[in-house]
Amino acid sequence: MRPTISKNPSRLYLVTPPLIEAPFKWVETLAATLDGGDVACLQIRLKGLDDDALARIVDILRPPAQQRGVAVLLNDRPDLAFETGCDGVHIGQGDSSYAEARKAVGANGIVGVTCHASRHLAMEAGEQGADYVAFGAFFPTETKETEFHADLDLLHWWTELFTIPCVAIGGITVNNCRPLVQAGADFLAVCGGVWNHPDGPAAAVRNFNKILTGE
Repeated sequence: MRPTISKNPSRLYLVTPPLIEAPFKWVETLAATLDGGDVACLQIRLKGLDDDALARIVDILRPPAQQRGVAVLLNDRPDLAFETGCDGVHIGQGDSSYAEARKAVGANGIVGVTCHASRHLAMEAGEQGADYVAFGAFFPTETKETEFHADLDLLHWWTELFTIPCVAIGGITVNNCRPLVQAGADFLAVCGGVWNHPDGPAAAVRNFNKILTGE
């Protein structure tokens, strides 16, 4: 049985910082952050590492998340996701195909697909069996270069017609997330909005959860 990536109410989908220099130390920050409130998913997104280095970091970050019931997804690498015990993988349009990702993680693994701002890509991913589709970027972001810009109409359209969960991504913060929740985003994928929060990442998670639960 796949780990649950259920719809409604909106939940937090946490993405790691793009660089983690001291993972054995940083994992303490991760644990404290996850203890700040409900987090549905942790995507480990680290570029430029060889397979061994990436696997070692996954082995450090995965356990505290899974122990808290947080699904752990590896970005881009279905093969390593399975080998390192992750719950699934997130793939972009330039990465592995859905079929390759599904074969790698198995029938019970989670496969999420980046769909940018494309209704066609989202419907295609849904038809293939994706566990969620990710739309963005909704706001300017410093985490990665973006050439696609999504709008709220896309979220309204998807959630009115389809049952597959959707993830909103791109520059999301405590201050700008409410319209995305109101538009029907099932998950808010957040990176800098948590790790760079002025009061610290645990406080960011608490504040996001207040909004997501309608407080």
